Amino acid sequence: MAEQRDESFDFVIVGSGGGGLVAALAAHEAGLKPVILEKQPYVGGSTGMSGGVVWMPDNPLMRRDRVPDSYEDGLAYFDAVVGEPDQGSSLARREAFLRQGPEMVAFLERRGVEFVRCEGYSDYYSDRKGGSDRGRSIEGVPWDGRRLGEWHAKIIPGMAKGMGLAVKTNEVRSLPTWTRSFRSLRTTVRVGARTYVSRWRGQDLFTNGMSLVGQLTKILVEAGVPIWLNAGVSGLVVEGGRIVGVEADRGGEPVVVRGTHGVLLAAGGFERNPEMRRKYSADTQPNDGQWTMANAGNTGEVLAAAIAVGAKTDYMDDAVWLPNPRMELAGTAVALGRQYPHAIFVNAEGKRFVNESNSYLEVGKAMYAHDGVPCWLIFDDTFRKRYAWARGLPTLRRFASVLPGRMPEELVTSGWIKRSATLPDLAAQLGVDADALVATVGRFNVHAVQGEDPDFGRGRSQYNKALGDPGSKPNPSVGPVDTPPYYATQIYPGDVGTIGGVITDEHGRALDEADAPIPGLYVTGNMAATVMGRYYLGAGASISNTMTFGYLAARHAAGV
Repeated sequence: MAEQRDESFDFVIVGSGGGGLVAALAAHEAGLKPVILEKQPYVGGSTGMSGGVVWMPDNPLMRRDRVPDSYEDGLAYFDAVVGEPDQGSSLARREAFLRQGPEMVAFLERRGVEFVRCEGYSDYYSDRKGGSDRGRSIEGVPWDGRRLGEWHAKIIPGMAKGMGLAVKTNEVRSLPTWTRSFRSLRTTVRVGARTYVSRWRGQDLFTNGMSLVGQLTKILVEAGVPIWLNAGVSGLVVEGGRIVGVEADRGGEPVVVRGTHGVLLAAGGFERNPEMRRKYSADTQPNDGQWTMANAGNTGEVLAAAIAVGAKTDYMDDAVWLPNPRMELAGTAVALGRQYPHAIFVNAEGKRFVNESNSYLEVGKAMYAHDGVPCWLIFDDTFRKRYAWARGLPTLRRFASVLPGRMPEELVTSGWIKRSATLPDLAAQLGVDADALVATVGRFNVHAVQGEDPDFGRGRSQYNKALGDPGSKPNPSVGPVDTPPYYATQIYPGDVGTIGGVITDEHGRALDEADAPIPGLYVTGNMAATVMGRYYLGAGASISNTMTFGYLAARHAAGV
């Protein structure tokens, strides 16, 4: 067995997602010597895999563009959506997030990170008090990953890589409707030009989470901040009641990494740990992670280590639910079907149960609450004809494949999508009550022809409209399901992350069962009970949470 050795730094950071990277930069800025430990062979964690959007009220980019917002509006929005403060989403944490989050963004810009506003990407509850129709989200600019040199290949592959496009997150919503409006077509052309021109120039444009992670990594590497890959953490080192370091395995070699100013845990949630998922799942949301799309590295052992030293937890039964079809249909029109006209969700009884176009977290909760696990996406032939069934940009070779209406017949012959000329026969195939399904679709259609949904309010909020079909009148989100043949496919309550974990104070310090800070221990990201409570306030809410409290934790540890 290899001999254990000790390494010493000022601040030990576990996890290389947005929270860990920002914390390292803030610690370095404050004069500390930080180190990042990442158990995977890539930098970036869940942030790198994601859209990389940061939801931040009254951020510097909004101020420069004179987009109306304020601390008071942000706090009112928290109150209207999340509700009364509790320990995880305490008033002190909300105030710290809203006051110092914009400061964190300004700090990153000063250090060289380039952002762009996500204009029109509305808050998820934009119709609530304090909500923003224009949106409060920002994301990294398209950025050439080759600027990283030897670190270029060490950034975790993200969302756009799977699409083969240099597409910003705020542009993704326009691609499936490129034939439906001039705006969508213009956006698609812009994405295509950017993609092909960058390839011609020999660039590897990072967008989404890869842009944010790549930019931060370059700054840290140039500053000399060590980032250890393949360095998994198995436990915390406690001396005299204080957390003084971590026990790790670096490439097969055991090592104790000491932090004289503290340890920050930013290693993600426990989405990929079936035992923990079952243990902490609520009876109303039984889950073992079977449908998760989260980072494969999020296996929960670091969170378990924090719990083992007495850290108090909350929201452990909840997650950022993301309703999705089976994996084979992930790149098809049905993946976004709930946000488009001519489609609805029904549960096992054949009845609608939710505003399908609302926040994915809210729809996922409704699936569990209303016998909708799995539920069925019902759509008609108008839907089939209007939306593209292949992902990517058209080329001369494959232009026809990305045209709307080109649904591959094997999706039906495989049984993944059910099809029938009548709703009663479709109901028989699904095993749901035919009368209930016919009545549900009939009631929906009566109002949908006017673009209305009196039962669930679909299409009323700007968020619903922003993610709908801009070519659908009078409502981008609502249209009747009345053109045979009819189709159906199962939708599952997937997730992209757990939201429960260690309760922390406004400085990111872990609290124990007596609500006292555990000396030397800081926690952020999906390992911590999020300041957003049991809600998702806008695109990039989880990344803004981890980055802000990573920033605050590092500054507190440095005595700033």
